[in-house]
Amino acid sequence: MSTSSTSVTAAARRIVVKVGSSLVTNEGRGLDEAAIGEWCRQMAELVRQGREVIMVSSGAIAEGMKRLGWATRPNEIHELQAAAAVGQMGLAHMYETQLRQQGLGSAQVLLTHADLADRERYLNARSTLLTLLAHGVLPVINENDTVVNDEIKFGDNDTLGALVANLVEADLLVILTDQKGLYSADPRKDPHARFIDQARAGDPELEAMAGGAGSSIGKGGMITKILAAKRASGSGASTVIAWGREPDALIRLAAGESLGTLLVAQTAKQQARKQWMADHLQLRGSVTIDAGAVLKVVTEGKSLLPIGMTAVEGEFLRGEVIAIRDPNGSEVARGLANYAAAEARLLCKKPSSEFQDLLGYTGEPEMVHRDNLVLSAKADV
Repeated sequence: MSTSSTSVTAAARRIVVKVGSSLVTNEGRGLDEAAIGEWCRQMAELVRQGREVIMVSSGAIAEGMKRLGWATRPNEIHELQAAAAVGQMGLAHMYETQLRQQGLGSAQVLLTHADLADRERYLNARSTLLTLLAHGVLPVINENDTVVNDEIKFGDNDTLGALVANLVEADLLVILTDQKGLYSADPRKDPHARFIDQARAGDPELEAMAGGAGSSIGKGGMITKILAAKRASGSGASTVIAWGREPDALIRLAAGESLGTLLVAQTAKQQARKQWMADHLQLRGSVTIDAGAVLKVVTEGKSLLPIGMTAVEGEFLRGEVIAIRDPNGSEVARGLANYAAAEARLLCKKPSSEFQDLLGYTGEPEMVHRDNLVLSAKADV
């Protein structure tokens, strides 16, 4: 890897780590306590270095199969869901125990793709994860296989890892697998297969190279990892595909060492976010703010508080993108609304201390949090 590419991993502050079921369950023989303990030790070290870490772990179905005495993965959806429900208990307990031994708090978060497709649930999931990270808690995420069937049938946790990287705007997605990384062909079948230590995320040639799944326990092979890297790169996250049993893999990657295959995102994180806000989302309405709020938002980089709002235009829901306009009607920023239009109208010019009386509940203090806000080109400073 070049110096610039090693700095990609060394500079990563927010990291999503995804481990596959064949690693977590030692090829289906049951949860591998020693391996999980190792990853937890390494993740705790990264947190001590001042990084934020999220774990996306497979293994619930495989562990459930073992606990239920099933030798082969069932095809029936309801049986897969039952296995997931049984296995999730063991998986969560294992991570909680191992992380506590490292002095780290943990949280179980079960997500479905639908949670991330719905704007409001997306915003809720994002704020929950960011709150956990702010409190020094390590979220352990798995797909909520018990209630969703098409994800079990077609989905995979590589995709979920990429979606989580998008969700929290991670700097790096690390996919730990049972192979050293990406090869030009399947090394188990082709002796001339060439190891790829670095490439561009989203390069079409990578998809052509990738073969099928190597393990009977999990679902998805190298192709799902390449597509996950492509998806993660959409929000500016680079991806490393590395061998999960490589000693101190996570710590060495964070130190900038060349391990596995690095798929470099071609878009900077902030640039990706601006692009997403600017181009891909339809504006559903706007709020007009006073001159004081313009100063806070544009010059000081603060969140937009309802007390600075003077008017609300359009009909929008929580989680939809709205324009933020100055007193002259010029757009100075846009962002994700924490309140629907009807609620926002009630909150104009009001301090957060009055939200409970006005709405009947207390939500976020901000109308648009600064993390969900981008300045418009003409307002950019």
